[in-house]
Amino acid sequence: MTGTPTPPPAAAPENTRGGPAARSRPRTGFASRALLRHIGGRLLGSVVSLVAVMVTGFFLFRILPGDPVRTMTQGRAVTVEQLAELRRQFGLDKPLPQQFLDYCLGLLRFDLGTSFQYRAPVAELIAERLWPTVLLAGTGTVIAAILGLWLGTRAAWRRGSVTDRVHTGVALTLWSVPTFWLGLILIVVFAGGLGGALPHLFPTGGMATPGVTGFVPQLLDVAHHMVLPVATMVAVVYAQYLMIMRSSLLDEMGGDYLVTARAKGLRDALVLRRHAVPNALLPTVTLIFLNLGGVVAGAILVEAVFSWPGLGMLFYEALRVPDLPLVQGLFIFFSASVIFMNLLADLVYPLLDPRVRT
Repeated sequence: MTGTPTPPPAAAPENTRGGPAARSRPRTGFASRALLRHIGGRLLGSVVSLVAVMVTGFFLFRILPGDPVRTMTQGRAVTVEQLAELRRQFGLDKPLPQQFLDYCLGLLRFDLGTSFQYRAPVAELIAERLWPTVLLAGTGTVIAAILGLWLGTRAAWRRGSVTDRVHTGVALTLWSVPTFWLGLILIVVFAGGLGGALPHLFPTGGMATPGVTGFVPQLLDVAHHMVLPVATMVAVVYAQYLMIMRSSLLDEMGGDYLVTARAKGLRDALVLRRHAVPNALLPTVTLIFLNLGGVVAGAILVEAVFSWPGLGMLFYEALRVPDLPLVQGLFIFFSASVIFMNLLADLVYPLLDPRVRT
């Protein structure tokens, strides 16, 4: 005698406990926790880096040769008592641990100190010189990135051709040239006129010509002064973008998805623009963000050669004294900008490349 057949178990509904929807939630939760750990780790690393920069910035510039008080009073008849009074005003008569404590307490209040030579708050001096540096270095960075990525794409797509060899050779040559030397050469050729053999096409330094009034004339005058320093920065920097873009695109060119795209009948130009270039751009994101962080640091050598009134020139002037509060403040400001942009690149990269999130 056979028993009643047992009915098959009913399928669990999608929205009940134990169903497929429930089984998919732990994966989503795991990915979210992994992303939060990723963000938390990057934030913690940035904070540790910033603290290390603060400590290094204090002790590093204390070992610089030279006495700030004697440098500022050079050529003046001052007594020993006056020198001692200046050291007391600047806080240089205190023991080193006390100076470090005062320095840390000031940073907690966002107080970078007072400049020795300018007798003004360091934060105000940085704010005054920030715009010229952003204008110069930002323009140079944008032009270098566009030029480098475009030439790198052309060089990789025509690998081994004359175009590839010429672009790569010129970029590596300019990348290896000292920045200050290239700037001086441009001054001699285009601003000095080679001793009268050529006309004086561009100014030798500064940001503006005294006496120029009106918005449009001033704008054109500033652009005229920017030509040589921007050209110097672009010539030295664009090779980084070119070489990284070329290498990334060469890695992508062997991908199966490009073969599939060609098999569908797409033209090479369309395959390059829609498929290869977007994936090859991912490794350049970090470099672009790091260079954007370096924009506020400016190009110290370029600004010094062309007497550009930015943060780089201010840092050069502060080192000559040495103006310890100003040097420390600029060093922390430069480093913090790079750390922040590096952190931003780490946070943005998972949004651009889903593989990082997994």
